[in-house]
Amino acid sequence: MNGARWQSRHRPPPLPEPRGALSAAVTARLRGSHPGNPPPPARCSPYGDDLHLALYVLYELHYQGFEGVPDELEWDSGLLALRGAIEDRFLGALRADVPVDGADTARRALDELQVEPVDGTGSVSHFLRDEGDLDQLREYAALRSLYHLKEADPHAWVLPRLHGRAKAAMVAVEFDEFGAGRADEIHAQLFADLMADLGLNTAYGHYVDAAPAEALATVNLMSLFGLHRALRGALVGHFAAVEVTSSPASRRLAEALSRVGAGPAAVRFYTEHVAADAVHEQVVRHDVVGGLLESEPRLEADVVFGIRATTRLEDRLADRLLGAWHGGGTALRRGRPVAGEASNGSPRVLRTP
Repeated sequence: MNGARWQSRHRPPPLPEPRGALSAAVTARLRGSHPGNPPPPARCSPYGDDLHLALYVLYELHYQGFEGVPDELEWDSGLLALRGAIEDRFLGALRADVPVDGADTARRALDELQVEPVDGTGSVSHFLRDEGDLDQLREYAALRSLYHLKEADPHAWVLPRLHGRAKAAMVAVEFDEFGAGRADEIHAQLFADLMADLGLNTAYGHYVDAAPAEALATVNLMSLFGLHRALRGALVGHFAAVEVTSSPASRRLAEALSRVGAGPAAVRFYTEHVAADAVHEQVVRHDVVGGLLESEPRLEADVVFGIRATTRLEDRLADRLLGAWHGGGTALRRGRPVAGEASNGSPRVLRTP
């Protein structure tokens, strides 16, 4: 990647367009204006566009920030108070929808993840492998870029909150995620290479305005768990759920990309995960989850909650994608990406479906 493209990819993105009164109040505050009081988050849909865009924007202050937004606003007390109220609304809904009782164990919850439907019904990776076209794969990559271009970062926040075996194992897996010391092997960079191979814009956060609430929620979940020490068990559960389900899904996505004639960089991202995540699954199961629960057994319910909350939101996203694709449409809010989009900071251009 040349210097100009690299610099462009890592430039803070522009603020997204608001989707309601709550996200409008947040973006106005970040632009330096003085909006009226935002609506109470308790009145917003806990899974809706307005709430999740507002939460995504507030979380992004802890990652790359936004173009023209002062870094000092990361710790603005008013924004943090609003973020806390939004988190309460989101987390409260998740706890109500994903109950955990005393009989649930992390082992059982992880085992449940490995039981797949024989016909692949409800699975995005099965659909893309068997009948997805190149446009649908490009749409999927654009949407998932909000997750994969920062995938390992929120999981790293758990490191100072772990001990002994769990910490050592988590560092080992994260070392692989961050390229094992090689910048060009960082998994976020491999996903950017996949995007470039598919003719997508690789700029960080480029497709936020196109992503529906269901996609934003999957990204917000790992930020929510990562930023709160009290939710460290849930973050480990999230991480375990991702690693346990990654290898078989990655195999299907690699087959899908090969079938439609995608380039080698696109295929490589997923083939890399087939082998790596099969190993990671065992390390996470036995050493990260096992080590955490050995030192802090009271966190088992939190680990189970993290696993099942991850599954809940991924299922919602799958329903959105498959519902749109089976109907011949797109799950993106602004149509599908135009092939060959520039990655040099040029304006976002999307094609009407």
